[in-house]
Amino acid sequence: MKSFKNKVAAVTGAGSGIGQALAIELANKGCHLALSDVNEKGLLETKSKIDSGSSNVNVKTYKLDVANQSLFLEHAKQVNDDFGLINLVVNNAGVALSAKLDEVKREDFDWLMNINFWGVVNGTEAFLPYLKQSGDGHIVNISSVFGMISLPTQGSYNASKFAVRGYTEALIQEMITDNHAVGVSCVHPGGIATDIARNSRVSDNADKESMTKDFDKLARTTPKQAAQTILKGVAKNKARIMIGADAHVIHFLVRLLGSGYQVLTRKFMGSMNH
Repeated sequence: MKSFKNKVAAVTGAGSGIGQALAIELANKGCHLALSDVNEKGLLETKSKIDSGSSNVNVKTYKLDVANQSLFLEHAKQVNDDFGLINLVVNNAGVALSAKLDEVKREDFDWLMNINFWGVVNGTEAFLPYLKQSGDGHIVNISSVFGMISLPTQGSYNASKFAVRGYTEALIQEMITDNHAVGVSCVHPGGIATDIARNSRVSDNADKESMTKDFDKLARTTPKQAAQTILKGVAKNKARIMIGADAHVIHFLVRLLGSGYQVLTRKFMGSMNH
């Protein structure tokens, strides 16, 4: 997919953060948009930002819970009916959870996995038939730098993002070996200045305010910068897209040190807690 002009893109989690920034960047490139989120207010904000620009594109919004498989299948059919074509899908919707693995509540773990992992699977399964039909399709699944490394208190989030990475990297190979005209990219953002930490769940013993402040200090990349990096990666059909200097450093350290990186992350987390 060398150009986004007059293509049709479906973006989940489009009511804020990277999803909203992607929608705006795609609109600026002349791409028609099917935007979904559970947050209808955020969706309307995204649409108003696009409408107030100079973009002459078709934008439709849909309330969607990505964790619901049957609703996602209906959503994909609705998008195809509304636009007649689907070229690009970005499975972006995601949430965060901070809790030690011997303290995490199963209901919170399930909530996280149903959105972060099963939401990606649901989106891939629902949209893939239409992407194959388009003859020029691309699917983007958002993992995380925490799909590269694990940290204490992030085990649940790590599990979801490592799962997205493994699932997507298998999908990449299958699309190539089966000669489908569908590109696939797995995205690994580092610290992005979004509200994901503020909207996260934490264990009963965690200090959410302190955790959010620490996240804000590390979140050096803007959603707009992240969106631009993703679209450049899609245009180059990159299988792995790293976002932010921190992500590139972590990627390098994991490749260099293997499991030895855990010594560094334990020290880092220790310093953050003091």
